[in-house]
Amino acid sequence: MRKLNPLELAFLGDSIHTNFVRKWALENLDKPINAIHLACSKLCSAKHQSEVLDKLELTEEEKNIVRLARNVKPKHQAKNADMLEYKKATSFEALIGHLYVTQQIERLNEILTKSL
Repeated sequence: MRKLNPLELAFLGDSIHTNFVRKWALENLDKPINAIHLACSKLCSAKHQSEVLDKLELTEEEKNIVRLARNVKPKHQAKNADMLEYKKATSFEALIGHLYVTQQIERLNEILTKSL
């Protein structure tokens, strides 16, 4: 696979995180699908992803990925988050994408689990 830029990693990481959260919710929440959707929406929100990123202890390599993604100029503003939350969420998603692409599966699962 070619080397992906931070926004491409975030694009990939967003789908990986969303899939993980939805699978977990279906397996663990005994609620109607609308309630499951609402729970997933909260866990996949920029606000929540930003908060998760703040709590993670990152390696130097991970800090570098986060920094690169945070410094990318976004093409649009998130509708439900301020710019700082949006940039942190993009950085979180880029980190997820990076861990997936580099096949650091144990670390990926560790961070995904912490995001719950």
